[in-house]
Amino acid sequence: MSERLPSRQEALKILAKSGCSSTVISHCKTVAAVAKEIAENCKKKGLNVDVQLVEVGALLHDVGRSKTHSVDHPIVGADIARGFNVPERVVTIIERHIGGGITADEAKKLGWLVKDYVPHTLEEKIVSYADKMVDGSRKVPIEQTLQKFSEKLGKEHPAIGRIRALHEEIASIIGNFDDDDSHVA
Repeated sequence: MSERLPSRQEALKILAKSGCSSTVISHCKTVAAVAKEIAENCKKKGLNVDVQLVEVGALLHDVGRSKTHSVDHPIVGADIARGFNVPERVVTIIERHIGGGITADEAKKLGWLVKDYVPHTLEEKIVSYADKMVDGSRKVPIEQTLQKFSEKLGKEHPAIGRIRALHEEIASIIGNFDDDDSHVA
């Protein structure tokens, strides 16, 4: 893991150079703030988490939205990030942030390279979860996101269970982080 991570400023420049709108950049900044706070709370609980990786991954998670707002934006974003020589550990965060993750079977149905796009590392999980806690550029309760996904995808869609599992996992580590501005550490 000797590949140097982009700084916060470098990540913001990548978003701008790739053509992300100010709305997408604002969303990414909010997700990064939420993700960084979760990561710092995890660190306080004694977990080994790379806070800089979380922040940079969260800033760049939606870089693919510079080209598309479809479900494919993580794949497009991973390609864009590779074009900027972003380390693979950040690229993996970009690929695995959508929903609660995409299984290899789901990837095949979407026409993606068949592999697992479910977040595995703590850093990947934090970014994916933080993204689900942000609507536009404002933090929202996870139940609001689950309701929105249920209406869009159907209550039985596997993404709903994966998002709920992410919430339960993060909450089991740092407590309820779901309230708008009050966080229990």
